[in-house]
Amino acid sequence: MANIAPGLAVVIVGNDPASHAYVSSKSKMAKECGFTSVQHTLPEETTQEELAALVQTLNVDETLHGILVQLPLPKHLNSEPIIQSILPGKDVDGLHVVNAGKLATGDLDGGLVSCTPAGAMIFVKRTHGEDLSGLNAVVIGRSNLFGKPMAQLLLNANATVTIAHSRTKNLAEVCRNADILVAAVGRPEMVKADWVKLGATVIDVGINRIAAPERGEGKTRLVGDVAFDEAAKVAGVITPVPGGVGPMTIAMLMANTVIAAYRKANCPPPKF
Repeated sequence: MANIAPGLAVVIVGNDPASHAYVSSKSKMAKECGFTSVQHTLPEETTQEELAALVQTLNVDETLHGILVQLPLPKHLNSEPIIQSILPGKDVDGLHVVNAGKLATGDLDGGLVSCTPAGAMIFVKRTHGEDLSGLNAVVIGRSNLFGKPMAQLLLNANATVTIAHSRTKNLAEVCRNADILVAAVGRPEMVKADWVKLGATVIDVGINRIAAPERGEGKTRLVGDVAFDEAAKVAGVITPVPGGVGPMTIAMLMANTVIAAYRKANCPPPKF
């Protein structure tokens, strides 16, 4: 790996302020890590063909080991073909069907794992160790971006896993059985204290902006999917929003870029 700087390209289309905040923190962290950091900021009216052409250019760039297209894309663009056109070895977001498939079949060393679940798993393993045998885990949310890969990672570590979602009956009751409760539904403070088993590990992946009139007219604040103050009294470990899973997501993006760079150089990558 002599003198190879890992290279990360981040692509953002349009003017979504939350996306721009994420992207700037990702690019900043990449620079701090000493990576080759490239950011492509495209106008709102970018066409599907223009975006696809840029991804192809990044695919063949030997100095880049990771490519991330910030989601969501503007409404007129179809994100799926764009994501699937990224080379699996450069898909540091872990969303390509090849990487999703490797995770689903238990091949954790051959693919790249989606950053947010990978980051959430570090919290879980710091609390419970590598082997989750005998522990019940409940993941609320079944998205391809988080819910499904999170469930796969927990399953891989020998937890007994339930995936709950908007159609689940008696959701609170299901959650009360969880030693590890992971909330990723996008509904502010939905998970109440009486949903949480005493001493449980609670991982809150939600980021919701709600009105905060106490801060002044028109002011807002960020909250998770868990009612933090009340749940914290019951949980053994709980992640805050903001400041919990978010920074871990960016850290795992850097880790995936390093892994991709090692693989490109035919060197065994480090474990994170």
